[in-house]
Amino acid sequence: MAGTLIGRVQTEQGPCAVVLRDGGVWDITHLVPTTSDLTNAPDPLAIAHDPGAVRLGDFAAILANSAHDKRQPGTPWFLAPCDLHAVKACGVTFVRSMLERVIEEQARGDAAKAVSVREKIIAIVGDDLRAIVPGSEKAMELKSHLIEQGAWSQYLEVGIGKDAEVFTKGQPMSAVGTGSLVGIHPVSTWNNPEPEIVLVVSRDGRIVGATLGNDVNLRDVEGRSALLLGKAKDNNASGAVGPFIRLFDETFDLDQVRSAELDMLVEGTDGFRMEGRSNMSAISRDPADLVSQTIGPHHQYPDGFVLFLGTMFAPIQDRHGPGQGFTHVVGDVVSIWTQALGKLVNVVEHTDKVPAWEFGAGALMRNLAGRGVLRG
Repeated sequence: MAGTLIGRVQTEQGPCAVVLRDGGVWDITHLVPTTSDLTNAPDPLAIAHDPGAVRLGDFAAILANSAHDKRQPGTPWFLAPCDLHAVKACGVTFVRSMLERVIEEQARGDAAKAVSVREKIIAIVGDDLRAIVPGSEKAMELKSHLIEQGAWSQYLEVGIGKDAEVFTKGQPMSAVGTGSLVGIHPVSTWNNPEPEIVLVVSRDGRIVGATLGNDVNLRDVEGRSALLLGKAKDNNASGAVGPFIRLFDETFDLDQVRSAELDMLVEGTDGFRMEGRSNMSAISRDPADLVSQTIGPHHQYPDGFVLFLGTMFAPIQDRHGPGQGFTHVVGDVVSIWTQALGKLVNVVEHTDKVPAWEFGAGALMRNLAGRGVLRG
């Protein structure tokens, strides 16, 4: 894959910041202890192209060793490329997903009721609101009409209102990388992957690159109450990011993010197969606007942040019977990819069966200090 690619690799010594070059993976931890340091630097590209990088091994071998069930002791494997970055996410930024959130709410988290509720909502608002600019006069007219019809929803508020939904997906260091297990809470019987492009933003608000993400969602939990968003979104291994961060350079910029096509494939051990495609051109809010609503005079992120941009993919394909819609089964393999950003692959497991998250920011600092790579 072309471009300037950075990431993180787990080694015997600990996590290493790396850059991908010439089919190899090169350690730059002695230059920048964390990828947060790199993406917050005045010139991330200069660091990524520094000739002092040390080769760790072949890219193909390290990627193969990243599969959760094939990792060999003592050999490196890819982690999520973000580390100290805050993990933020935007919701209902696409019309299709916005309507599905309304349906979840109206169905009170009951998948069996979704079909009839979907028909009712679409009959009122239609299924194509792409011409509606959030916060515009036309959007406010539609809001008034929906209130009159008794169809207004808090999800429509953030979908076509002036304020975007931005929430904390997880804590710094909590995201899992490609090849790792992703978690769904065992209480959930209606859930799905959310394939998304993820922007990487510096502490001063510069968008410096992008990667891929899976914002795993519990539709039944959030559908019962939006106040359960934390339980629906922030669980053990419920956010995957990777495989790498592609820095903005002469080969890749925000305009390519705006026009990117995002593919997803779910393959179950039961023979189930589901494909989906999202086009970023259908997003209701510009990615730069979403960033500006996340960081500014009222909210800062000293270590930078990664921002899930939302998804237009809300699967309704029946899996367990007519009208039941889609839900995950343990063992599902979820693949998310774009031509520009590579492929993120994860396997679904219950959150209490996924390895517990134990290596946080404090552990990382102690590890880096012990290796003598922290500088004042």
